[in-house]
Amino acid sequence: MMMSNISFRIICGAVFSLALFDGGLYAQQKDYPIQPVPFTQVHVNDSFWEPKMEVNANITIPYVLAQCKANGRVDNFLRAAKLLSGDQLSEFPFDDTDIYKVIEGASYAMEVKSNPKLDKYIDTLITIIGAAQEKDGYLYTFRTVNAEKPHEWIGKQRWENEEILSHELYDAGHLYEAAVAHYQATGKKTLLNIALKNADLLVRTFGYGKEEKYPGHQIVEIGLVKLYRVTGNKQYLDLAKFFLDVRGPKGDAYNQADKRVVDQHDAEGHAVRAAYMYTGMADVAALTGNQQYLHAIDDIWNDVVGKKLYITGGIGATGNGEAFGDAYDLPNMSAYAETCAAIANVYWNSRMFLLHGDSKYVDVLERTLYNGLLSGVSLTGNRFFYPNPLASVGQHQRSAWFSCACCISNMTRFLPSVPGYVYAHDKNDLYVNLFMSNSSDILLDAGKINIIQATNYPWNGKVDLTVNPEKGTSFTLRVRIPGWAIAKPVPGDLYTFVDTKPEPVTISINGKKVAYQTEKGYAVLNRTWKKGDKVTMDLPMETQKVIANQQVKADRDRFVFERGPIVYCLEGPDNRDSTVQNITVDKMAVSNALYRPNLLNGVEVITAKGMGSKRRINSDALLETNQDVTAIPYYAWANRGSGEMTVWIPYEASASMPKPAPTIASTSKVSGSVSSKRMLKALNDQYDPENSNDHNMPYLHWWPKHDTTEFVQYDFDTQHTVSQSKVYWYDDGPWGGCRIPVSYKVYYKKDGNWVPVKNTTPYDIAKDKYNILEFEPVQTTALKLELQLPADNSAGIHEWAVK
Repeated sequence: MMMSNISFRIICGAVFSLALFDGGLYAQQKDYPIQPVPFTQVHVNDSFWEPKMEVNANITIPYVLAQCKANGRVDNFLRAAKLLSGDQLSEFPFDDTDIYKVIEGASYAMEVKSNPKLDKYIDTLITIIGAAQEKDGYLYTFRTVNAEKPHEWIGKQRWENEEILSHELYDAGHLYEAAVAHYQATGKKTLLNIALKNADLLVRTFGYGKEEKYPGHQIVEIGLVKLYRVTGNKQYLDLAKFFLDVRGPKGDAYNQADKRVVDQHDAEGHAVRAAYMYTGMADVAALTGNQQYLHAIDDIWNDVVGKKLYITGGIGATGNGEAFGDAYDLPNMSAYAETCAAIANVYWNSRMFLLHGDSKYVDVLERTLYNGLLSGVSLTGNRFFYPNPLASVGQHQRSAWFSCACCISNMTRFLPSVPGYVYAHDKNDLYVNLFMSNSSDILLDAGKINIIQATNYPWNGKVDLTVNPEKGTSFTLRVRIPGWAIAKPVPGDLYTFVDTKPEPVTISINGKKVAYQTEKGYAVLNRTWKKGDKVTMDLPMETQKVIANQQVKADRDRFVFERGPIVYCLEGPDNRDSTVQNITVDKMAVSNALYRPNLLNGVEVITAKGMGSKRRINSDALLETNQDVTAIPYYAWANRGSGEMTVWIPYEASASMPKPAPTIASTSKVSGSVSSKRMLKALNDQYDPENSNDHNMPYLHWWPKHDTTEFVQYDFDTQHTVSQSKVYWYDDGPWGGCRIPVSYKVYYKKDGNWVPVKNTTPYDIAKDKYNILEFEPVQTTALKLELQLPADNSAGIHEWAVK
């Protein structure tokens, strides 16, 4: 297939809609009514985003490329191509996509800044990828390697297991996105030709009367649309639509296949798959005019934003299936909020804005971008989060790599594209969506416009826009008024500010305040612009306190500090005793903001007066002491090691978790037949679970062990007389792998030997309550609890108290 250079840019799926193909000009008849200004035309030079993009280009991308090589991703292709002996591959059939995604990220980075060394290495990777492709275009290393013991997910034949686990089409989707990015960055067709050969195979294979199957993990739809935009080959667009239309209703909610896509109106199942699907539906709807798709994703968006969105912009509340939870079920300690889901949420909300031109979608995009997405990568660019919890007692820490590395490689491709979300246009309407210092050249119907943005956002709310048309030009500047600036942290009533009377947003042109109208959340400034015209917007960036809808049980009697688009958290290193779970702050407390250039690469911190609490022995009354409280931006947490953190701050003592009282258990040294110190610490943290499946605090478990004898042990600080054991079992049935044990015994140490206690009450084994065992008093320095795991399941413990 012969192509000449394309004359448009694809930024996460949206484009200028004229292109050169086979030497002739073609125009897409339908497309998004609003088009983004490509990131290559937005030259960011601020102190917030530019350093982060440089870290991604200089640290993260080379790091991930090296990790892909060290962790077998490159060898997968070499072995499939018979350029390396053996058939031992990496862990997951979708691992090939880590290579594709980092190539996409590297391509974007090379568009921003030339890098001949990186360009040469990517060429080498593409040669290896091409060698692993089969003659008919099939490209899936886990089958092509023809392993003696094939991975259990892939099935015996091509596509046999696609709707469940094989990820053959998922791999293809990321290949297509990488191929388009590489072609646009370099003008080379090497990877694009590989992608087109594979896509042509899909066109021949799938469709009504052929293979009538849908992707188990969505994203091929987005990739096919990108290939369509490059080539004008409508078969790719038609296939993307087929994959959506053939989905459901006989599949699983887990991957959004229990209903036809047009019949889905609530977000369900795996959050990344879902948001990629909604993004693909938006793309196909824009290009085909399909109104049923639009009605479905409009309803789903309202469901997510009104009932299932974290204050950080994260989506996917539960680790059980990496999925959306029930309405208003937004736990904090166990929040999943996967980094990939945050990226997908940005993609989806970007599309929704391009369809509807409403700032509410950019409000959600911005919230996700600055908080739940940016938290996924460390300030150093080489440590990462997969889930992004909103509370921790030290069990969460950033990792150098994951066996499932999708979030890591996804960050490499996303960060270079951030400038592509700043501006958009529709004929002679120019939208200013995000605020970061930059210079950009934008082509409207009326002519070429240079716009220069100067701001210290997100730490300051003043934004200067200098407008430089080539000549006096009449057009409309639409400047987004962020929801947070008008007392609406999110569309709907899921979250609200305590103070609902914000200061007004003022706009001046050439130093004179102007009265302005708003439409769909944008200040509408329509005039004949001349070179050097300066628009100044002052956003009232005051520290706000956010409270959640009362139906969000996890956030009752708590608030969140927010300043501008930045969500804050309390973290151990900034607070007394490195402890934050015991802190309360009055809902009406006065707070102060201060920029600290030497902290966490420069952040604004919030300080207030609060109170710390501690339990007392044999008393329900808490010991409370006044203390200073410091909050940092959530995205920057866990850059100083693991420790305590909370986003939602109690304003009622009953919502806090006081420091433990000095009981026999809390002062003991804990050990057991698990190696995790964090899990062992859970036994004596004096947290009373709501039920056996409570994930709001750490717990100990022996999964995946089963049918074995295990133990936990307390070594006391001194000899004590004890006569009671209280144990609360962890049981995550029916879906998880832990159940209450078959039996257990309590032993005490006597003369260096373990002796069973003489119980005076039966060994009760039940879930959702403390199992209390009374026994004849013993004087001892240690107590051991030994349990028998079920034959087919593991077991765990929330809490073990001794009296």
